[in-house]
Amino acid sequence: MRLHAGSLYWPSTYSDSELYHYPPLAHETKRTTAVIIGGGMSGITCGYVLANSGIPAIVIDQRTIASGSTSANTGLLQYSNDKMLSEFIPEFGEEKAVKFYRACMQAVEQISIVVDHLPNDVDFKRRSSLYYASNEQDVLSLRQEFDTLHKWGFSVEWWNADQIANKFPFRKAAALVTQGDAEINPFKFVHAMAQTAHFKGLGIYEHTPLLTVESRTGGGFRVITSQGVIEAEHVIYAVGYLPEVARSARIRFVMDRSYAMVTSPLPSLSDWHQRFLLWETARPYLYLRTTVDNRIIVGGLDESHREPVLTEQELHIHAMRLLSELHHLFPSLKPEIQYQWCATFGQSSDGLPWIGEDPDRPGQHFCLGYGGNGSVYSMLGAHLIRDRLCGIDNEIALITRLDRPVSQPASS
Repeated sequence: MRLHAGSLYWPSTYSDSELYHYPPLAHETKRTTAVIIGGGMSGITCGYVLANSGIPAIVIDQRTIASGSTSANTGLLQYSNDKMLSEFIPEFGEEKAVKFYRACMQAVEQISIVVDHLPNDVDFKRRSSLYYASNEQDVLSLRQEFDTLHKWGFSVEWWNADQIANKFPFRKAAALVTQGDAEINPFKFVHAMAQTAHFKGLGIYEHTPLLTVESRTGGGFRVITSQGVIEAEHVIYAVGYLPEVARSARIRFVMDRSYAMVTSPLPSLSDWHQRFLLWETARPYLYLRTTVDNRIIVGGLDESHREPVLTEQELHIHAMRLLSELHHLFPSLKPEIQYQWCATFGQSSDGLPWIGEDPDRPGQHFCLGYGGNGSVYSMLGAHLIRDRLCGIDNEIALITRLDRPVSQPASS
């Protein structure tokens, strides 16, 4: 299955000479504590966290590191979710919902800590986010979200229409400004984590497709690939938007597709207050960010189709719509589209990622960061799985567990 189509920006920021390549498994039997299936954001983050914790692990990927959904990730790191805290509370209760939001905020901080220990610059920048009301009808729910975040000690400001217009060349009825967010180059980040973890003992094998996972007599698993066998005590599925690889009925999801475009570098972005991350209350929502070389990334226009578009013409039509939305917000800017793509993404109906041990198959774990916060969920999931392997109780695991009640049936 194709996960994206079009011209991707992030791989262009890394030359082939800079990439660290990993061999396939050499038709042999390896032994380790954990096998991680998938070398994208979730898989490599898991590998990095396990390697840092002294847990032997191996990552396998059927293609190359970061070549799947990670390449189409737009690199926004926000603790606020597609579902607001005030929407989580009626479903999970105040205590659980607040703990989950705080865990997401902590995950952003953990990403910052990882970045500080990487050998390469991954274009990580701390940013605030402007979450604006798409229309007057959304102001009331946005105000409720502000009151909820403020009550629980999150760093948030309420901006009225005049305050927004004073900082930006557009006017919206109201907005939340949240601090503690960030942006990153996800392609550079995953490759830098992989290289660092590899030097610390993480085994990484590219071009090594998974064939099947067999239980061993006496415990553990035989992970059979096209290139050899790995024997392990645990299997971690970090397979992104290919959940069928894990063969679990527990994972309930909806697959959609989204669009993104990246402009050519602009001479100035002085109208863009402090390079805020921008997004809106409408669903599906528009979101925007800048890059270190003065480009603008715009994403959105989500559609209920699993496969990316098939033609360049159809893709360009959507990219032009995104460019039009950019012009509405920043009319003085005259950018050109340089990259455009369409990508598959998955969502759970309750807005939570699927992270934890499969209750039907002990020893097999999932790290699926479905939703708009995939990179943040990946870091959260890596620590939850590390804690599980170490026998440490983590209360967030009760929230993201695979056997939580979810009303929506499995779908694709």
